[in-house]
Amino acid sequence: MKVVKFGGTSLATGAAVKQALNIITADPARQIVVVSAPGKRHDGDIKVTDLLIRYANETINGEDTAKTVDEIFERYEAIGHFFDLPDEKLKVIKELLADLPKKDYPNDEYLLAAFKAHGERLNARLIAMVMNHLGIKARFVDPTEAGIMVTGAPNDAIVNPETYRNLANFKYEVYDRLVFPGFFGITPSGHIATFSRGGSDITGAILARGFHARLYENFTDVDAIFSANPNVVDNPEPIRTMTYREMRELSYAGFSVFHDEALIPAIQGQIPINVKNTHAPEKPGTMIVPEKGFKPENIITGVASGKHFSALYLHKYLLNKEAGFTLRILDILEKHNVPYEHMPSGIDDISIIFDKKFLNDQLIDVLCDEIQNKINPDRLEWIDDYSITMIVGEGMRDRVGAAAGILQPLADAHISLQMINQGASQISIMLGTKRADADKAVQVIYHQFFAN
Repeated sequence: MKVVKFGGTSLATGAAVKQALNIITADPARQIVVVSAPGKRHDGDIKVTDLLIRYANETINGEDTAKTVDEIFERYEAIGHFFDLPDEKLKVIKELLADLPKKDYPNDEYLLAAFKAHGERLNARLIAMVMNHLGIKARFVDPTEAGIMVTGAPNDAIVNPETYRNLANFKYEVYDRLVFPGFFGITPSGHIATFSRGGSDITGAILARGFHARLYENFTDVDAIFSANPNVVDNPEPIRTMTYREMRELSYAGFSVFHDEALIPAIQGQIPINVKNTHAPEKPGTMIVPEKGFKPENIITGVASGKHFSALYLHKYLLNKEAGFTLRILDILEKHNVPYEHMPSGIDDISIIFDKKFLNDQLIDVLCDEIQNKINPDRLEWIDDYSITMIVGEGMRDRVGAAAGILQPLADAHISLQMINQGASQISIMLGTKRADADKAVQVIYHQFFAN
């Protein structure tokens, strides 16, 4: 069995859905199908998920929702009409949309989650109807029926291990194709909660593990995962095969083709992942595989930069002799529910690196004030202009001179480094630079290892 997942652009129009169905029917092993909500049909278009967020906000604010409901329904209706699906069958989509505000929700966050989830929920129902209309035996499976259980925040859920027991006991016909909506699960109290944005990848990985799939195929709109961002480096090399941890490291800094949280169920089940292009399914794409037995082809697999970071720099003489110094800092961060990314340190210095999405100007001021009062450093500096570049490759392990091969070209290019940190796994090196230097750093490193 294979699990096959299609992203939003792969399901945005009737023609796109037809291509996805051709892929599904081309291989009888593609039995578990996971769908996203319809994405953008063209530049300037709006994703169905974003329309549903608008619908949710209109509902919360007591505004008229009729126009938005019609706009959302028209997206599904157009796909149904492409396949000559009768209006009588499409009517259920409109009814489910219209009923959303009538449901009971614990609070507005749960309401938002439920509205967002219906992009996938309605699309899975529609695609199952289309498949049966075309004579392809298919069954729509709701996460409630399958027992996809989640915990955590309504719009940032995590899978509950009970899910895998439920999937192990799920009954279906051997020749059925099961069509699942991605992106969401059900809380213990029976409410919808969504994974983080792009979370249909996570659903696919959960089902791959739960059904013990041989392969998880993730179809998107690119030929492969590339060794660098094509918007930064011209025509970068496609990655043929990479390990789970290489993908995790690169996702952290900006590789967004595949959701990094989706790797965890795949790792737990040791399910290989094949990222492929819906519009060129004959191309091999990129395989993401376990580390065991992997033989790297290159010293580095990829290089990526993220510009969404900030840092707090502290200087205090003899801080290395001061017991509990970092604990007091962590207590302040915990008090304000702020996670940190890295904390490189020296004998008198420490830097704390944050993801900016967890911060705002007011919170930054509060953190700096409390740290100054509680720690009393000799110097405290907030560095907002910060980016992280990750250089990742299993081939770097035990490779003498790998770091020099990275740092010297950067020095030659006059790129100043604010941090150098090698991961404990020895397959990654992390560099801190100013944001203006991030793209140039990626280009220099890429050409050092791939263009020579």
